[in-house]
Amino acid sequence: MANIFPRWSNILPIKIVVCVLVLGNAVSLGMWYYFTPKYTRVGYQPAQPVPFPHDVHVGQLGMDCRYCHSFVEVAAHSNIPTTQVCMNCHSQVQRDNPKLAPIRDSWATGKPMQWVQIHKTSDFVFFNHSAHVNRGVSCVSCHGKVNEMAVVYHDQPHSMGWCLDCHRDPKNALRPLNQITNLNWKPEDENVQKFVSTFGKPPEEQDRDFSNPKIKLTQEEIGATLVNDWHINPPDKNCAGCHR
Repeated sequence: MANIFPRWSNILPIKIVVCVLVLGNAVSLGMWYYFTPKYTRVGYQPAQPVPFPHDVHVGQLGMDCRYCHSFVEVAAHSNIPTTQVCMNCHSQVQRDNPKLAPIRDSWATGKPMQWVQIHKTSDFVFFNHSAHVNRGVSCVSCHGKVNEMAVVYHDQPHSMGWCLDCHRDPKNALRPLNQITNLNWKPEDENVQKFVSTFGKPPEEQDRDFSNPKIKLTQEEIGATLVNDWHINPPDKNCAGCHR
């Protein structure tokens, strides 16, 4: 009697199992790779109850970040400004602007503004703003150039790997403390003589003459000097440094 099914059907179940396993692994790897902050958080740009244009307040008017986020240098968590902070200006400036109606209502009723949080860290991660800001990490390193954002968005992934890249080589993210909130700061703008007299020479260039005013410092030179002068030793292998 002739076979009802062709011979190749004998190994069909094995092929099906192999295909299912391969497909399952591909899906798992895809989720592992793409379901990370780099893809799920970067670019997140929620609508706020009031369209606060950072590019106008910071970029054009030159407001310092600390005017609104006043706890960033002294507290682990940076604060969102209260309605009082907004009304310091807007009780006089653009007081009838319809876009600011929620601010005026909040001021009149005493109910806080319900701002939508943009930047989030995982629940099991402890991030101390003051520890970073007071060691030369600028706002722009984590939040991007908000002075150019009409609507603030999530600029960096804030993932574990992203944090560790900086912890293992912090010199690329450091600057003098008086430039922390200067979002347009560039290493080549730094006064070489003043920097060297304050923090010393870069560790690898102790014999170099920095008296020439035309000399420009690089980010690596500035960062390495600050790491050395401030004895910066971020926790790159100690899990308890961030996971508490």
